[in-house]
Amino acid sequence: MDPITRKHLDNLQSEDANLRYEAFSSIISITHQPVDWAYEVWDDLLAQLQNKNNHQRAIAAQVLCNLAKSDPGNRMLKDLDKIMEVTWDERFVTARHTLQSLWKIAAVGKKLQTMVVERLVNRYHDCIKEKNCTLIRFDIIQSFRRLYDQVNDKEVKEKALELIQLENDPKYQKKYEGLWKDAN
Repeated sequence: MDPITRKHLDNLQSEDANLRYEAFSSIISITHQPVDWAYEVWDDLLAQLQNKNNHQRAIAAQVLCNLAKSDPGNRMLKDLDKIMEVTWDERFVTARHTLQSLWKIAAVGKKLQTMVVERLVNRYHDCIKEKNCTLIRFDIIQSFRRLYDQVNDKEVKEKALELIQLENDPKYQKKYEGLWKDAN
């Protein structure tokens, strides 16, 4: 790993919010492509999912989602549920950031796609009793759309549209459908 990337990774835990955000933006940008250093930071990021600071939990979840494409050893197969736990985070913004990033794991390959889709479907159903159910559902449907745009798998689209039909409130059903209006 080059020294600049190492510095950015170190700065992810900075108390300085501006420095932390700059580091996060850089790491997310770097990890748009596969990197060869994923396992150097993987376990530390998994540990950060339990950090008392919600910013650290959100950062760790999002970076791990980006690192899924840099996982030749398929560690994500066993670590996905640890990331999914963050979708129930006590800080709603942390849960949302995680939900909005999960599609990146699903886009890596069919096995992970199946696992993520299954978990998101369950999360869609389970959130009905939560305060922010409609936002959670929006994020899930949006994740399906982003995944579909990436992999062009019609089963993803069908599953999302099926979930949308389960929404009882016409206002939200229309909002979720809006995410798919221009899908092929």
